[in-house]
Amino acid sequence: MTGIIREERIGDCRLILGDCTEIMPELGRLDAVLTDPPYGIFKSVGASGRMFGKETIYSEDKKATGWDLRPSPDLLKYLLHADRYIIWGGNYFADTLGASAGVLIWYKRTGANSYADAELAWTNATGTSRLFDHQWCGAFKDSERGQRAVHPTQKPIALMLWCLGFLPKAETILDPFMGSGTTGVACVQLGRRFTGIELDPDYFEIACRRIEAAVAEPRLALPEPEQKPMQETLL
Repeated sequence: MTGIIREERIGDCRLILGDCTEIMPELGRLDAVLTDPPYGIFKSVGASGRMFGKETIYSEDKKATGWDLRPSPDLLKYLLHADRYIIWGGNYFADTLGASAGVLIWYKRTGANSYADAELAWTNATGTSRLFDHQWCGAFKDSERGQRAVHPTQKPIALMLWCLGFLPKAETILDPFMGSGTTGVACVQLGRRFTGIELDPDYFEIACRRIEAAVAEPRLALPEPEQKPMQETLL
């Protein structure tokens, strides 16, 4: 397959190191896409380019000019070919993706600082807006306490578990911007098949380690989230 530099199979996960612009068109029909593309807004210097808190890294990534490139309009439009899609940062790509009847909102409760209180995902998996209330800042995070972030834009596993609840019939989940592999970890925990693509070799290695560790752990005993979880609020 064109564009593949390296490929790993871990459990039901297929992890690909390479350029998703070359690889995705050869994957065929997509059940569902759950992804957090680079927004092209990362600042590698200054306080506004960092995430503070003793449990997170300083996200002053010197390689940001390489991984934080806004996807091309053609690639973004290709994501819409999936039967179901959840695209975080959709507001940054509204000029390409168009209007979204369903918007997923992650309310982060970041406090009084310069960071956004929430993030938005464009989706066709729900016809209305839904809210996930989950703090993700410093020592008061609602999950993964004591674990340092390994990617500057890393999202909580709990958020991706919530997202998967909107994709109950998708047999294989694709994340073409895999990063540190959080979507893959959530898929493993719920027994879903996962295909992830990542261009940066360092983050690819991190994703492989995290997903390998998730495969070694017992699967979640809790049922998969329904489309209307308790923490979800109708706007």
